[in-house]
Amino acid sequence: MVTLPSEFIDLSYAGSLATVLPAVAQSLGVSATLGAGLGIDPLFELPPAQRAVVVLIDGLGAEQLRRRSGHAPFLRSLDSPAPALTCGFPATTATSLSSLGTGLPPGAHGVVGWQALMPEHDRLLNHLSWDDGPDPETWQPHRTIFQVLEAAGVAVTRIGPGYFDGSGMTRAAQRGGAFAAARTLDARVDAAVTALAATPRSFVYLYWGDVDKIGHTFGPGSWQWGEEVERTDAALADLAARLPAGTSLTITADHGMVDAPESARRDLAWEDDLARGIRHLGGDPRVPQPHCEPGAAADVLAAWTELLGDTALVASREEAIDQGWFGAVEDRVSPRIGDLVVAMRGTATVLDSRAQRPEFLALQGHHGSLTRDEMAIPLLHLPAVT
Repeated sequence: MVTLPSEFIDLSYAGSLATVLPAVAQSLGVSATLGAGLGIDPLFELPPAQRAVVVLIDGLGAEQLRRRSGHAPFLRSLDSPAPALTCGFPATTATSLSSLGTGLPPGAHGVVGWQALMPEHDRLLNHLSWDDGPDPETWQPHRTIFQVLEAAGVAVTRIGPGYFDGSGMTRAAQRGGAFAAARTLDARVDAAVTALAATPRSFVYLYWGDVDKIGHTFGPGSWQWGEEVERTDAALADLAARLPAGTSLTITADHGMVDAPESARRDLAWEDDLARGIRHLGGDPRVPQPHCEPGAAADVLAAWTELLGDTALVASREEAIDQGWFGAVEDRVSPRIGDLVVAMRGTATVLDSRAQRPEFLALQGHHGSLTRDEMAIPLLHLPAVT
């Protein structure tokens, strides 16, 4: 049995991001409890609405928002229909967007990290780029909540950057409905208002990624992060003021973030003892998932436990699954998870600089692990007004 350090969240998928779209769908009169039997039916109810818009702000963790709430007067004014949610594990964009889109835990939808093993090809898949990736509908075969809403007669519009449209990640995790491309947040707000006004029964999903981008580049404690939150808050206030009658607004995020300095980084490129026995290093720098050479997993587990010491909780795949970190895990998904699942503590990271671009190595902020700063996300709601 793995004992969690005090700064880690003992997560439950019943209080996770996977429950947000099912709850919104229910407010529109559509049953979307795809998680039945997996323990993730919504724990909260939202008031009925004719239309709904859900905004996901990438990287806007609940703890960061609480500390920097002076930058967000509009968000600060909103109520939460439930205590702060967790994003699920790992606390990373690809996994969280899949949990949001499917209403399922990572062990069911199968997007178990930024990078995961494709066992049949013996190489890693970067879920965000999807370069040379598998068929998205086969990799993630479950219906999405977008498809459920569309089948129920709700007009569905997804709004984001143009490169999202038709991408492997979008097809796997957020397929269904129409896509509207817009570059700036103001343009996405305009597109959302237009889509909502076009039909009396509609659902709009709007994604914004610059809070995360700034957090990665400068750190979530930076003045640049606060300025981006201010800009985002102002645009969301404008959206709320322009909503058609009968429209609810729900705002959430996909993860938080920690400042992760290079001084706290461990790099397989420079540490032979750490690299020994590793065939592929999947996962994220805050949750590395080593896939080991045949027969080496036990030795690597012992070595990483000793080498990382109190900077990480090192678990085997079986221990991580038994702890419920990925929720209920389907047989097809289990081999994608590392032989080890390593939840980093404090500000520490583990990566292999030989496999990363210089721009990635320069990032100041990271996320993925089980700390409250990375796992806790806001859930804010503005009920529909007739």
